[in-house]
Amino acid sequence: MEAGKPHAVCIPLPAQGHINPILLFAKLLHFHGFHITFIHTEFNYYRLIQSRGLDSLRGSPDFRFETITDGLPSTNMRGIQDLPDLCSMLLVHGLRSFRELIMKLNARSDVPPVTCIISDGVMSFTLEVAEEFGIPEMVLFTPSACGMLGYLHFEDLKERGYFPLKDESELNNGYLETEIDWIPALKGVRLKDIPTFIRTTNPDDIMFNYNLQSVNNARKADAVILNTFDDFEHHVLDAIKTKLPKLYTVGPLSMLQRQLCPTNLDSIGSNLWKEDTECLGWLDRWKPKSVVYVNYGSLITVTPQHLREFAWGLADTNYPFLWVIRPDIVDGGGERILSKEFTAAISDRGLLVGWCPQERVLSHPSVGGFLTHCGWNSTMESVSEGVPMICWPFFAEQQMNCFYSCTKWGIGMEIDSDVKREKVESLVRELMEGMKGQGLRQNAIDWKKKAEIATSPDGSSYINFNKIVTQLKQGMPNA
Repeated sequence: MEAGKPHAVCIPLPAQGHINPILLFAKLLHFHGFHITFIHTEFNYYRLIQSRGLDSLRGSPDFRFETITDGLPSTNMRGIQDLPDLCSMLLVHGLRSFRELIMKLNARSDVPPVTCIISDGVMSFTLEVAEEFGIPEMVLFTPSACGMLGYLHFEDLKERGYFPLKDESELNNGYLETEIDWIPALKGVRLKDIPTFIRTTNPDDIMFNYNLQSVNNARKADAVILNTFDDFEHHVLDAIKTKLPKLYTVGPLSMLQRQLCPTNLDSIGSNLWKEDTECLGWLDRWKPKSVVYVNYGSLITVTPQHLREFAWGLADTNYPFLWVIRPDIVDGGGERILSKEFTAAISDRGLLVGWCPQERVLSHPSVGGFLTHCGWNSTMESVSEGVPMICWPFFAEQQMNCFYSCTKWGIGMEIDSDVKREKVESLVRELMEGMKGQGLRQNAIDWKKKAEIATSPDGSSYINFNKIVTQLKQGMPNA
């Protein structure tokens, strides 16, 4: 054991979109001399072994993996519909298991004592354990700053009577179009753009209250970290700082990692699905900016009807496309939805895969557009590669990301939630060959350049990350 080495325990919410950025941040800390203990739930640990093999979890002597329980039975598949149960169980069983793990780590002689905790912002029960043991803790919220500001106003939405909904008719009668004109930094935002956990008539809704508790708990942390960059969301970040003054922006994290430690711990991955890397060779066949990449992320599900509409809309464009269709993407089961007729129609220009290395796909020269659910990782990765988007948001803060992408940043076009094939076809054509698409592509390239500046030496994200490292090391005993 290396005497005096800082030891960071890093713990994400056990979902793909949360694991990825926390793991990137852990690798950055490791590169700066930290011993890392990265925590998966037992369920996800075994999923990673199945998808990537045991080698991806071996790490190194000073980058190790541990597990906690999430409290759910092994038969539970941890899908989007299981999120409320997962959150409820984590508050009890995750808390107990995390406390026991910290005690175990501090009792071991082969690792340094834990000197700091980097927790996902929505795993804020860890703050209770940090306080018990006198360990500094920073929280990394994985949403956008604009999404984060939406969550920070959940209390106000409740007090002003927007939550809960009066009755379910407000979901469809135009009420969600109501503009929220009392949050200056979110000018133009409507109720439909606020994180979707407000869309319930139940005042005790688990997801609303879990997220409200998480942002309230953030005030207890030594600092709050966001995966964004100052130029991208500066008005929103200024507003957040009035509530959370100890705020650091370090994004795009994938770009910062490439800048600081491009080959550091490459073998350690985080994808819970087996990646199809052969699709990269398929992409080599196509001209620059000619392929549409389609991926709805790791959690959302679609109806068979919507899947068919997307399928035929893509087919009718005649553009080549790479489409990620997870085995669990269809509501209510994985029966074969896409017909032999469709498969035959796209045989020479469409590739369907179960999962893929998204960053490598978006950076491929042939990819010219991204049809996405607007998850924040996907949005940041798209910005990092200068790829414009067609936005189909589903839940949480994806609607806010979509609103900003389409109206503030000028890098996306929204597709209606009740998707129709004709609209898919027309938006893809506009993105790939239309005047508006050219403008979106130029804006995406401009934002990419600004992201590169932010993550370069003397850039805001680069400087902020170094401040975090300094603060965490100063918080060590005898520092």
